[in-house]
Amino acid sequence: MPFVESSGVRLRYRLEGKPDAPVILFSNSLGTDLSMWDPQVRALGNEYGILRYDTRGHGLSSVPTSAFTQEDLGRDVLAVLDAAGVSRAYFCGISMAGQTGIWLGANAPERFERLMLCNTAAHIATPDTWNARIAAVRGGGMGAIVDATIGRWFTKRFIERAPETIASVRRVFLDTPPAGYIGCCEAIRDADLIMQAPQMGVPAMVISGAYDPGTTPAQGRVLSCMIPDSRYVELDASHITNIEVPDEFTSVLRECFARAAQTAV
Repeated sequence: MPFVESSGVRLRYRLEGKPDAPVILFSNSLGTDLSMWDPQVRALGNEYGILRYDTRGHGLSSVPTSAFTQEDLGRDVLAVLDAAGVSRAYFCGISMAGQTGIWLGANAPERFERLMLCNTAAHIATPDTWNARIAAVRGGGMGAIVDATIGRWFTKRFIERAPETIASVRRVFLDTPPAGYIGCCEAIRDADLIMQAPQMGVPAMVISGAYDPGTTPAQGRVLSCMIPDSRYVELDASHITNIEVPDEFTSVLRECFARAAQTAV
């Protein structure tokens, strides 16, 4: 599988789906890898090109040896687009990756047709929250926080009815390199995109989960109001909406990107 180097970091990426079709670039959340988008790849692979990658410090991408920022995460996306030969794409990112989408919309609007910013906010949580999580991982590894993370990511009813899915997500989380996870926590902790969101030059769809405790619906509505050309949708789920309610999520994604195609005609 191909890799591309971005600022000294090797990023794994994968381009699949329908040849010569518009491309959707999917960006994973903190503590996951490109496999989190499997439901959308299965649903959309006959309609779109699908470009996904492992965020730095996650999956098979390398772990940086120094601190990095949301700008670095945004530039990683541009490096992946360039390596795949994609000049312009649709973008979909969750949580940390939703913040990356905000940066891209403000700083590289010419590369994107439309953005889906999911379960995210211009500023997520407090420094104390992130510092406590970083300290827990440094002290006990990924296992120290996996149960609390799963409890935030999914509603109790989904955890009870989808044990195989939860087990798969849990394995990926536990396999995430602690140093990569911590580096991304620090990037999110230090990111404040409140000034950049109003400067976004790309239409956006903001998605929230009705029961998301980390990036709440209220924060999603605020973010949508900050973006000049934006719509807001709320789904019956918690934080990882594309996995908890994949059909509903994919339906919104399909509508959002089809609307962009119609506008371009």
